[in-house]
Amino acid sequence: MKSKSLNIIFMGSPDFAVKSLEVLIKSKHNVIAVVTSPDKKAGRGKKIKFSDVKNFSIKHKLKIFQPTNLKDENFIKEIKSLKPEVFIVVAFRMLPENVWKIPNLGTINLHASVLPNLRGAAPIHWSIINGLEETGVTTFFINEKIDCGKIIQQSKVKIEKNDNTGILYNKLKIIGSKLLISTLDFIQTKDFKTKNQDFSQDYLIAPKLNKTNTKINWNENSETIHNKIRGLSPFPVAWCKFMKNDKILKIYKSKLTSKKTPKTADTGKLIFDKNSIFITTNNYLIEILELQIEGKRIMNNIEFSNGYKILKNQQLH
Repeated sequence: MKSKSLNIIFMGSPDFAVKSLEVLIKSKHNVIAVVTSPDKKAGRGKKIKFSDVKNFSIKHKLKIFQPTNLKDENFIKEIKSLKPEVFIVVAFRMLPENVWKIPNLGTINLHASVLPNLRGAAPIHWSIINGLEETGVTTFFINEKIDCGKIIQQSKVKIEKNDNTGILYNKLKIIGSKLLISTLDFIQTKDFKTKNQDFSQDYLIAPKLNKTNTKINWNENSETIHNKIRGLSPFPVAWCKFMKNDKILKIYKSKLTSKKTPKTADTGKLIFDKNSIFITTNNYLIEILELQIEGKRIMNNIEFSNGYKILKNQQLH
C-alpha cells in the first residue's frame, strides 16, 4: 500500500524539535499548524524570547498556537477544526488526554532514547552520564503515562568515547527526524504493528537536571566523574565549589588518566603540572581540559594554568 500525505499538527519548542519540523515540511506531508510554548521574558533586559520552533515557524509561514493551558476549550476547538490526522510531538509538555486523543491516527512522540530505557526529561545527558556505549531514538504512541506508550519504531546509534551531550544531541536530532518520516510511512502499511514496552525489569531513568544531580562528587571514581562532565557538556555543565571561598567552578571537558591518586591525598585536590591540570578522585587523577571559574570566561588548561597557579592544591567540594 502506497502511503499518502498526512495532515499533521506538530508540537515542540526547543532546537532539538526544529530539525524534525524542517524535515516534515520538506516531506510530502502537510504541517497544517504548530503548537509551541508561550513567549518568555529572558536576559537582563527582559526581552521577549520566542521558542526555537516559533522562530522557525514564522520564517516558514506556519500557523502557530501558543496556549498557556492545553486544556483550554477554545484551543481544543480550534485544533479540532483543522481536522488533523496525526499529531507529532518532539520535546514538548505532557499532553492532556482530550488533546492526544484528537487525531484519528494517534499522537506520535519522538523520544531520544531506546525505550523503555531512559524514560524522562533528559535522556541524552543521562545516556552519557551512565556510561552507555549505545543509545538511539524511539517513536511511540502517547498514552496517559509519560514515555510509556506503544513503540512504533526505533533507531540506534553508537556513543563514541569522546562524545559529549552536544555531539550526541546533534546526532540524535538528525536520526530522529529521519525516523519520524519512516514512522509516518510505516503506520500506513498493512504490516504496521506496535510493540508494548517492557515494565518487568528496572531500566535507567532520565530525570530532569537540577543543581543537585549536576554537582560533581570528587569521592567517586574518575570514570564516573568523567562521564558526568561529558554528559553535562556543553549544557547545563557539571560543577563544584572551592572549599576556601565557595566560588563555583564549572568543568566542560576532561580526560581520563592512568595516574593513581596518591594514598595520602584528599579527593578533589587541584594539581598543576606544567600546563596540565589534574584533580584527585578516589582512584585516578582526572585531567581537566576546559573549565570556568564563576564570573570568568571559559578557559582551556593552558590559559588556566598561566593565570591561576595560585589555586594549586586548593580543595574542591
